Amino acid sequence: MKKIFFLCGMLLSGFPLMADNTNVLKLASPDGTHEVMFRQVKTAKGTNEVNYDVKFRGRPVIVHSRAGLEMDNWVWEMAIGMRNLEQPACWMDRLEVDSIVTHPSVDQTWTPLYGERSMVRDRYNTATLYLSRKDDSAYRLNIEVRAYDEGIAFRYFLPEHPKALFHKVTDDLTEYTFPTGTKAWSEKWAQARFDYLPVDSLKCPVERALTLELPDGTWAALTDADVDDWCLTKFRTSADKPHTLTSVMYSPVDIVTYYATPWKVIMAADKPGDLLEHNDILLNLNPPCEITDAPQWVKPGKIMRETTITTEGALQTIDFCAAHRIPYMLFDWLWYLPCTSHDGDATKVVSKLDMPRVVAYGKEKGVGIWLYVNQHALMKQARELFPLLRDWGIVGVKSGFVQYASHRWATWLHDLVRLAAENHLMMNIHDEFRPSGFSRTYPNLLTQEGICGNEEFPDATHNTILPFTRMINGAADYTICYFDKRLKTTHTHQLAASLVFYSPLQTIFWYDRPSFYQGEPEIEWFENLQTVFDESRVLSGAPGKGIVMARRKGNEWFVGALTNNEGATESIDLSFLDKGKKYKAYVYTDGDERIKTRTHVKCSYLIVNASQILSFHLKPSGGAAIRFVPMDENTKGWKKYKGETL
Repeated sequence: MKKIFFLCGMLLSGFPLMADNTNVLKLASPDGTHEVMFRQVKTAKGTNEVNYDVKFRGRPVIVHSRAGLEMDNWVWEMAIGMRNLEQPACWMDRLEVDSIVTHPSVDQTWTPLYGERSMVRDRYNTATLYLSRKDDSAYRLNIEVRAYDEGIAFRYFLPEHPKALFHKVTDDLTEYTFPTGTKAWSEKWAQARFDYLPVDSLKCPVERALTLELPDGTWAALTDADVDDWCLTKFRTSADKPHTLTSVMYSPVDIVTYYATPWKVIMAADKPGDLLEHNDILLNLNPPCEITDAPQWVKPGKIMRETTITTEGALQTIDFCAAHRIPYMLFDWLWYLPCTSHDGDATKVVSKLDMPRVVAYGKEKGVGIWLYVNQHALMKQARELFPLLRDWGIVGVKSGFVQYASHRWATWLHDLVRLAAENHLMMNIHDEFRPSGFSRTYPNLLTQEGICGNEEFPDATHNTILPFTRMINGAADYTICYFDKRLKTTHTHQLAASLVFYSPLQTIFWYDRPSFYQGEPEIEWFENLQTVFDESRVLSGAPGKGIVMARRKGNEWFVGALTNNEGATESIDLSFLDKGKKYKAYVYTDGDERIKTRTHVKCSYLIVNASQILSFHLKPSGGAAIRFVPMDENTKGWKKYKGETL
């Protein structure tokens, strides 16, 4: 309900109303790049229909597409005498435009507890389209529209009706018609591989964010925000309109007015990397933080899994974490039994694991303990379990195999995050769940899976698609598996992936044990790696080809380069560094058998500056990772970079 109170306050706070005598709402972003138009039209059948268009730099992105919701209120309206036996084809058909209100522009900044950037700008123009029914003017639907420099967002708001308080939303009528020739990078579920297909070929529902390549070179993405009281919505090719995607709701949604739906987000950009750089739009469309004391106990960091589920194994892993600057250790499944059954009891620890001793030793070494809990136990025991885990000294919960797609389970899962916050527990939601900015409101939700990550050993080309698609939604627990022999990429590709795939809780050494480490020097990359940043930039790249990502923490920069299965020659312009300064560059590339370690990672230590361009020959399925540290007086063993290919 929090988002409704915020919205009602906005509508009643004395904003000047500027009614338009026409039925057309036109809005442009502050920088003029994005434009949107909503209007009501008569269809060939003589019914009313709300349509909208979106343009980017004057070029069409969405063309004459339908907007609206379908309701099933027939039985309820019959019961209170508001409807006769004849049911119209569509609830939206009886709505007509009352007025259009333009609200004052917003331009503000806010500081997230953590993120890909330490400051977020929230700047947009906004207006509302008001519709009502001729036979009952209290029966209304508002369409709230915002035009950001990053994209267009709109949602549906149902004001309170004095009689019809309850609604069942049975269908999302929102469509997206694209220019002829538009193609999409699509996946059928959150942990699937990608297809690159025309929008007319998406016969099965596909995930959001959905990234699209328009024939004029424009890039676009469809996603959503503020979804904690809704169901999963996907996209599918329309059966009736060419080049059009329809919205597919996983389940009906039961609501009590007044009520606001999630925001629909349409982003457009000149380059695919801009879509990722602009993903703060999702955070801006969620309410501010609800946890007043979050800075005291919500702490991002790296985490390693303990695989033996024994006391001795845990103590060894804690020692390894402490030695390599990893602040968290996870007990995954099997610390309670049976962990995938309704008979499981997550209040009882298996006998081979002395949990109090492990937690106490972790505190002594500065390593917090996380626990995996399956949905069965969470359904049955969460209200009893979460206070108990806090008493044990546990700092976080990784939830596994959770239901999330229907309205019932979506609200259950988001309420679970709220319950965790009440008990000062951080969370990592695994399996199919994808973010939509909820971590702004409840930052104890550090990360989530919702990605085909290293548990499933994808190839390098798949990894080059992810930054421009899945990562638009937000943080992803990709689970770096550094020493595992099943990897389909080089080890330097894995180093770079830990930077490219943003996650405030970054899992490293997923299938590994402390004994696997044999002094490989490049592990210093993981030791120094940050998981939250002050600035993030996509320097170059395209899905299926590669990406170069740069992120800054304080005065240090980290760069990760990923290439596809074929390899590439990559040049990295260092102009993002401070001019007039020299930097030590810790460079990690794929070597060969001349590098006498199992991983064959070549470590180079160079002196560079902002005027230079680093050149790399990236092996097939390879990558490069670089850490830039401002120069100090100690330069022994360092050499100036003179343009050689690394």
